[in-house]
Formats: sequence, structure tokens, C-alpha cells
Amino acid sequence: MASGNKTIAKNTVFLYIRTFITMIISLYTSRVILQVLGINDFGIYQAVGGIVGLLSFLNSALSAGTSRFLTYELGTGNKEKLKNTFSTTLTVHIILSLIIVLLGETLGLWYFNTKMVISADRFSAAAWVFHLSMLTAIISIVSVPFNSAIIAHERMKIFAYIGVVDAILRLAIVFLLTSGNIDKLILYAVLLLLLQLSLFIFYVLYCKLSFNESKVNFFFIDKKLFKEIFSFSGWGIIAGSAIALNTQGILLLLNYFFTPSVVAARAVSLQVYSAANLFVSNFRTAANPQIVKKLAAGDIVGSHNLLLQSTKFSYYLMLLLCLPICLLASPLLNLWLIEVPDYAVPFLQLVIIQSLFQVFDTSFYTALYAVGRIKENALISPMISLLSFPIVFVLFKMGASPLALSWISIIVFAIAGFLLKPMLIVKIADYSWSEIFSMMRICLIVTLMAVPMPLITFILLDVDHNIGYFGLVLVTSVVSVCLAVWYFGMTAGMKQTLLIILKARYQSMKWKL
Repeated sequence: MASGNKTIAKNTVFLYIRTFITMIISLYTSRVILQVLGINDFGIYQAVGGIVGLLSFLNSALSAGTSRFLTYELGTGNKEKLKNTFSTTLTVHIILSLIIVLLGETLGLWYFNTKMVISADRFSAAAWVFHLSMLTAIISIVSVPFNSAIIAHERMKIFAYIGVVDAILRLAIVFLLTSGNIDKLILYAVLLLLLQLSLFIFYVLYCKLSFNESKVNFFFIDKKLFKEIFSFSGWGIIAGSAIALNTQGILLLLNYFFTPSVVAARAVSLQVYSAANLFVSNFRTAANPQIVKKLAAGDIVGSHNLLLQSTKFSYYLMLLLCLPICLLASPLLNLWLIEVPDYAVPFLQLVIIQSLFQVFDTSFYTALYAVGRIKENALISPMISLLSFPIVFVLFKMGASPLALSWISIIVFAIAGFLLKPMLIVKIADYSWSEIFSMMRICLIVTLMAVPMPLITFILLDVDHNIGYFGLVLVTSVVSVCLAVWYFGMTAGMKQTLLIILKARYQSMKWKL
């Protein structure tokens, strides 16, 4: 148990260093891209990318299956089956990429030509973006087994390095955009394609040199394993289609009913949300292999405890980020962007609130994913999620504000995180209601204790026009959450362990000095 926790801690550190560096670079990159492309072209890129993303919903389901089966076989120690698993998943993703090409160049192209709201003078450039984005998506899909192998082997240091290099190269793309004389929207799509291709080549070479299971023929398929993967992933495809419809599909709805500038506002808010969510997802990325491996080794209690603890601390991390972002959304966006699109501030505040509910939904899915039972989740959760798309469509048709989609999303994730997923993990993975409610109760108490002081400070001060007040609200938010977690969110044992670690780190630094 101690060894597993040490591995999680080490991997989490690597991932957080990666996240911090990539987040800073990515936010600056987004600022310059929005400035260089302009709100209209930026919105066009996001909307066209929405078509490709909607068609790629199969990839998310198969990605989860790939990661789960590779991690599980590593836990069992069966090297031959691990090799067969990698070969089979790689072949599956190659086939998937061909299917997406077929769908994209038929249904996707039809929608692009007949339904997209794009000005006539930018239609040709948008068409180039569509086809180049298709190629980028294909390379990304075939990369999945190699990415999954790195995570399954818990090589988070390499994963962190790749993320930093990716962010730096994206920054380089921005500077190339500012100096190029050709159409900047087309150039942006070309450079992103070349970046994805470069990363794919690195993934392949690293895995071939580091992992024996990756030294395989490209078109090998273990038929029995193929059926198992599709049996597992097939249900995920249903869930994936719901997710795609409620993310990429929503962007298409915004483009259909409103303008590219509204799409840009939504995209800007999602970029901040994604940057914040990276902190939590990195913690889960470090913890998930241990959860699966403990289960594979027969340590059911250890797997359950680790999932509940990781869920609780995932929520704390998200609250630490969400509280100041939600309160300071307007000044943050004005500091970050030269021109803030309309609706960007309320979009950001609502999507940040949504992310708190989403922590439970995503974390509890890991319990189902670990035992290999996602059928029930794939049948029940999408029923709720899929309802949001037609509801939003009807609301937009009736003249509702673009913000209606965010309110519907909050309701959907609240139902999924607090009701549906707990029901499923109790029924399928043998968790108990008492331990789930105990964890949620602690999260609620921490939230109630953390929010009042920063909220009062925000109400009393003019944070939009005074950088000192802005800093005061930020510091108050961080300190308030940390104190609430320390006094109400941690057991005595956790506090003692943390103090021992901090003391050891301090002594180590003092000795070096």
C-alpha cells in the first residue's frame, strides 16, 4: 500500500509540473491565437473542429478500453497476453481511423457544406481546416495505444516531458502565425497537423525502445481479445456518443443558432476549464493504474479505499481552483485576453461550477472501468445526457440565451454524479452507500466552510478595477479552501502523514543549503 501511494505521489508531482508549465504556455498561446486569428476565425476553427470531434466519439470509448486492458494485463503479469492486447488495440484503432475518414468525408462534409454558418469569404479557408483537422484526428486516434502504454507503465515523467514539449511547440506555432503571409487560419491547421505527426513519431519510437509488447505487427488481432475489448468498449461507445453530442454537438448548435463569436466565447471558457481540469485529471491519471492493479491483484478493499480517497482529493483540488476562477472570472479574462468575446464571463463561471459536479461523475466511472463493467453505465448515463441536446435545441429554438446550455449541463452532471454513478458502483463494484455518502458529506462541509469568506470579500471589493483587491480575493480563496480541507476534510492520520512528508522535505532542503 505504501509503495503504491509513493508511486502515485511521485507520478502526481511529475504530472503537476507538466500541468503548471503547459497551462501557463497554453493560456498565453490561446491569448495570441485569438488575437492573430480574430474572434470570427477562432470561432470558425472551433465549430469546424466540432464536426471532427463529433465523428471521433468512437475514439474516446476505445481509448478507455485500451488503457484498461493494458493496465489490467500489467497487473496480472501475463506478458504474452499483454503483447497480444497491445497488438489488437493498435489494429482496432487503425480500423477506427479509416471508419472516421469515411464518415468525415461523407456525412461530415455534407453537414459542413449545407448547415454551417460561415461567411462566404471564409468558406474556402474553413474547408481546408475541415480536411486538415480530419488528418490530425486520424493521427491522434492511432496514437492512443502508445499513449496508453506509457500511462499503464506509469512513465509519468516521460508523459510530463511530452506535454511540456507539446505546449512549447504550440507556442512556436503562434509565433509562426504572426510572421506568415498566407491565410493564418489555414496555416494554423497545417502546423497543428505537423505537430500531431511529430508527437506520434516520438510515441512510436519511445514505446518500441521501452516496452516489449509494442514490438508487434500492425495488423495482428487476437480474435477472443478483440471480442472482449469490443464487448467492454461497445457500451462505452454509447456513452461516448452522448458525451460527443453534449460537447462537440453543442458547438455545432451554437454555430447554427448564433454566430462564430458565440462559439469563440464558449471555446474560451472551455480552455480555462480544461486548464483547471488538468490538475484533477492528472491526479486521477496517477491514481487510476494503482486502483486497477490493486483490483487485479485481489486487493478489493485497497482498491475501494484508494478510489474514494482520490475522489475526495480530486474534489478538493477542483474547489481550490474553481472558487477563485468563478469569483474572478471577469478580471481574469480581461487580464488574459486582449478582446473578451461576449458571453465568455458567464460561460466560464457556469462551466467551472459544472466541473465540481463532474468530479464525482468521472471518478466513480473509474470504479466501473476497473472491474470491466461499463454496460449499465453506458445504458443509463447517456439517457440523461442525451436529453440535454434536444432540450437545448428546443430552448434555442424558442429564443433562449446561449447560457441555457450551461445550466442544462450543470443539472445533467449533478444527476449523474450524485445519483446515477453511486447507484451503479454500489450495485456493480460492491461499494457501500455509507462510505460514498460519508465522502460526499465531507466534501460538502469543506465547500460550506471554504466559500463564505472569499465570497464576502469579493462582494465588498471592486476587483475589476483594483489589482490589490483582485490579489486579496485570490489569496483569501486559496487560504480559505486550504484551511477548510485541513480542519474538516482530512483525518488525523492524513494530517500526520502530510506533516511528516513536509518535515522531511524541509530537512532535505535545509541540508542541501
